[in-house]
Amino acid sequence: MSERLTHVRADGTAHMVDVSGKPVTARQASAAGRVLLAPAAIAALRDGTVPKGDALAVARVAGLQAAKRTPDLVPLAHPVAVHAVEVDLLVADDGVDISATVRTADRTGIEMEALTSVTVCALTLIDMVKAVDKHARITDVRVTAKSGGRSGDWAEDAGDEGAPV
Repeated sequence: MSERLTHVRADGTAHMVDVSGKPVTARQASAAGRVLLAPAAIAALRDGTVPKGDALAVARVAGLQAAKRTPDLVPLAHPVAVHAVEVDLLVADDGVDISATVRTADRTGIEMEALTSVTVCALTLIDMVKAVDKHARITDVRVTAKSGGRSGDWAEDAGDEGAPV
């Protein structure tokens, strides 16, 4: 690998990168993931009979809050001004598809915020349906697109490696 890892010093210790000299630019990142669920949990979500209440609404709010709390959870993530978060949940026949898009105008990327949003949304959904499905599973959490910043724009829809957009 020709590029060095930016969060690792020459002696191998981790550190937070200094971004104070970078320009503020508009940035956006999207992430997605799935929660695989048993048919009984899918039925409860569709019928609104989840014992703990509106699981999809609670999970969506958790995803919104999580994006704003990312630097509290990911040690080397910079605190960034989160200007917008969109979280969507789609109930499918075998689970729930989750997507999140986070926007900022700041000095560093916002991919961790999008990933944290999807992951905490998924965790909350599992917490809400665990009485109905003890085997729920989070899968396929990934960044699906990003824009802004020095490395430019990228989207996964161009294949496994993604491609500039």
